[in-house]
Parts: sequence; structure tokens; C-alpha cells
Amino acid sequence: MRAEAFTLSDQEGRSHSLSDYEGKWVVLYFYPKDNTPGCTKEACGFRDFLSQFSKEDIVVLGVSKDSVSLHQKFSDKYKLNFPILSDPEHKIIQAYGAWGMKKFMGREFEGTIRKTILIDPKGNIAKIYEKVNPLIHAEQVLDDIKLLQKEK
Repeated sequence: MRAEAFTLSDQEGRSHSLSDYEGKWVVLYFYPKDNTPGCTKEACGFRDFLSQFSKEDIVVLGVSKDSVSLHQKFSDKYKLNFPILSDPEHKIIQAYGAWGMKKFMGREFEGTIRKTILIDPKGNIAKIYEKVNPLIHAEQVLDDIKLLQKEK
């Protein structure tokens, strides 16, 4: 299945389009909110493994509905070394199926669901992670891409 095209701004206001990364593996991970415990652990995991992703020519892009300015503060606070994209109208979040009903402390509401999409160098969806453990996710994704690269 073909990955949905997008263009979104990162924490520095720079525009990123999926087409910018043609020929590379893309980890497109969706997360609910900057500066929350799980989202921080997940982002720091990708930060800590980024050199290994880069060695394999893999791009990591985080996406949430938080604003560019909130992303900037989050990125600065945790020294994130990859783009985190702002989708305030959650159009791309919805297009990738990462928007839906959630429960927190007995309350139900709509929001971003933690989900990751692996996009292969031809722009096709290679794998979808519906259940994400923020503590080990970055390493798991890296291992999976290495396996997928061997299969191709």
C-alpha cells in the first residue's frame, strides 16, 4: 500500500514532505503530546539510536498535533536530533489512522494514538506498529528495518 503524501513543518519551522525522502526508509511515528512521560521516552529512544538509523540511511520523523513552538521547546529540552512535525489539524494523523477514541483516567476523548508506520524507499508502507512500547520501540524498529532490508 502506498504511503499518504504529506507536507508539515518541523520544530524549526522547516517544511518536510514525504517526497523529500524518496529512496530512503522512513520511520513515521505518531505520538500524543510533547513532554508527557511515554512520548518523552519514545522521542529520547529515537534520539539515542539516531546515529544507527542514519548509518542505515533511515529517516526518523515524529508527528503530533502540538504546535511548532511547543515542538521547539520539547526538542530543545531533550536535545532531539530529528524532525518532529506539527499537524495541528491532525489531517496526516487521521490519514495514517493514528487518530481515534482514547481512554485516560476513566475519561474518553478523541486524540492521537501512538502508532508507527515504516515506509520503504519506494514510498510503500512496509510495516505498521499498532501497539508501541515507548521504552524499546526505537531499537525494535531499527531491528525490523534491518530484517526487511535483507529480505529485499
